[in-house]
Formats: sequence, C-alpha cells, structure tokens
Amino acid sequence: MILRGRGLNPGRAEGEAMVSRAPLSFLGGVDPATGAVRDPATGLEGRSMAGKVLVFPQGKGSTVGSYVLYAAVRHGVGPRAIVCERAETIVTAGAVLAGIPLVDRLDAFAIEDGDGVSVDGGTGEVGLEGVREEPVASAFLRRGDRFLLLRRGPTAPTHPDLWSGVSGLVEGGEAPAERAAKEIEEETGLAPTLAARGDPVYVRLGPRAFRIHPFLFDCPEGEPRLNYENTEARWVRLEELDRLPAVPRLRDALQGALHGSPLGHTGPPQRGARRRA
Repeated sequence: MILRGRGLNPGRAEGEAMVSRAPLSFLGGVDPATGAVRDPATGLEGRSMAGKVLVFPQGKGSTVGSYVLYAAVRHGVGPRAIVCERAETIVTAGAVLAGIPLVDRLDAFAIEDGDGVSVDGGTGEVGLEGVREEPVASAFLRRGDRFLLLRRGPTAPTHPDLWSGVSGLVEGGEAPAERAAKEIEEETGLAPTLAARGDPVYVRLGPRAFRIHPFLFDCPEGEPRLNYENTEARWVRLEELDRLPAVPRLRDALQGALHGSPLGHTGPPQRGARRRA
C-alpha cells in the first residue's frame, strides 16, 4: 500500500514504524544522547527512536527542538525518517539540519506501530509493507442538529455491535458517492439529498487499511427502515457521539463531512450487490 503526502526533505529510508498519536516535543521530550522518548503522553516513553521511522501528528514546544533532533542524529540515535500529518517549523528545520527524509500531509492513522515502512522524502510516497487499502463509503444523514447513526449487527464482519454511519465497501470502479447512495437505500429506505463530501480518513484493522470516504446528506423527513445489517437507529447530536460505543474515528469522519466540499444531488440511487464492511 502506498500513501501519498508532501515530500519536504529528500532522501529514502526504510524501517519499523514507531507511532505516537500525540504531538511530540523534541526539547524535553526526547533524550538526544540515547534517542529515548521521555514524554509519557506519546505512549512511547522509554522507547528509542534510533533507526525507526518516527510517525506523529505534529511537533510542539520550543524551536530548540530542531537542534535536539540534529544532536540525536549526530549521536547515532536519530530516526531514519519522519512522517507526520503537519510538519511545522520545528520538525522541518530539524529534519533538514539532520538530513532526515520527511513527509507530511497524510493521515498518519493509516500507519500502525511496528509496520514496515519505506519513505521517499522527495516524492512524498510512504509504502506500508503487507497492508492493503480498502475503500469504504460512509454516509451521515442530517436532520437539523441531529445525525442518523446505525448500530451494526452482532454478525457484522467488522466492528460488530458498534454505532456507525451508513457504510459499505466500494466495489470495483464505482464512485464512493454512488456507493453511499446505494447503502442509504438498502439500509434505511430513505431518499436524502447529497450535501457535501469530506476528505478520507483511515481506520486500520490488522493488515486492512479502510479508507473512509465521508458524505453528508440532508434528510428532512422520514424514518429509517432497517434491513438485516443493523439492529438499531438513532438520531444524535454531536455532543452525544462520545457517549456511544462507536466504530473507530466516527467523529473524525463526521467532522470531515461537515467541513467538506459542497455537492449537488446525486439523483436516485441504483441498486447493486456489494460486500459489507
């Protein structure tokens, strides 16, 4: 599987991913003499970044952190490459000073700790060994300040009994928006209007990387008629999301759809067989 981001510092490297879901401060958060991470918020405390592909959302703290990263490389305990969602000045300057391949502007949730990763800091390509990407369309139906969520059945092939949008795997060459419309018809019987699409987000499940394409539909009337795939439907407000047992990154996908690009009506959905996600 190949992720495509923005190459910020050229060079190629391969190694094992060392992943933090929290921002990283090199000043105070990393020991430049040993490469060990000190910041407990990263989930990496006590582990050395030496020889790893370091993955994190973004840097934080003082600009002196750039020189901490440089010093770690001089001591032979720096990372082989860095991948982050947003490389601000601290990370970029440190990578350039130390000659570390750097890529940003990609969803780091596609990468899990321990993955075998190859990084090309020139082209912005990040390869994940043994991971396959599977596209999924996820639709969120809006009525006023509420959104329709469905509770997946106990026999769902992934994330059983958890709440999600109206979702399904994208088949062959079909467009994700087309799949979203089909899923709405099959799983709810409703006929909403497509309003917006958001940027995709990734959810990992072992070697599978689900690329979730979120869509927002306006649905001013009607109640869902559930098929065999789901056991319950509920219209919820945003503040209620965190109180529900939900599929991973449900809030991220919904927020992406809410802040996405406006779209026009897709027209009546077409029926078609599909696999369940």
